[in-house]
Amino acid sequence: MSPTPAKQPASWAYAEQFVPEDEVLQAARARAADLDADPVPPGVAAALTVLAAAVRARTAVEVGTGAGVSTLALLRGMPEDGVLTSIDTDGERQRAAREALADEGVRSNRARLIPGRALEVLPRLSDAAYDLVLLDGDEREYSAYLEQALRLLRPGGLLAVDDALWNGRVADPAARDAATAAMRAVGDAVREDERWTPALLPCGDGLLLAVKRA
Repeated sequence: MSPTPAKQPASWAYAEQFVPEDEVLQAARARAADLDADPVPPGVAAALTVLAAAVRARTAVEVGTGAGVSTLALLRGMPEDGVLTSIDTDGERQRAAREALADEGVRSNRARLIPGRALEVLPRLSDAAYDLVLLDGDEREYSAYLEQALRLLRPGGLLAVDDALWNGRVADPAARDAATAAMRAVGDAVREDERWTPALLPCGDGLLLAVKRA
């Protein structure tokens, strides 16, 4: 039996940069910086592309468009006829995402960028109609997002929650601020709900994954 490996910062950094990002993603990150947005890290972006490809996601929902980094990552893993619905309250960030999609040459009918609060938009989407849901919005609303995700996903569909370790604070039982408590509660809820098959990946700032059971 192999010993439990210690966390090695150099290896983590190597893994985070394992898939180099091209000029389109780099430009999207630059726009995000200009708008003070917080896009998913490179390791998470690469993972999202692989996950979207693995589940052959033809329909996906993204809560938190940011400036289009995760939008691009998901679409790159989806088939050519796949459609991504992305929700964000910030119109400037969605405009930046449209620039990223134009740089990528994504057809306009492949990405629905909807402005507004996620908890107002998500209830209007169809039940069991989506292959993948990414949560990267307001951490204070994640518990409510989770219930919507369970409704939206088809059996076998994949949930992904970004920032699941919340700057390393979720793993610290002494950290009890509201944001940390909210993220910890989402992880606990997914782990304890028999309707999900979960895993927590230590890439980026934590990527919580769960498959909706049939």
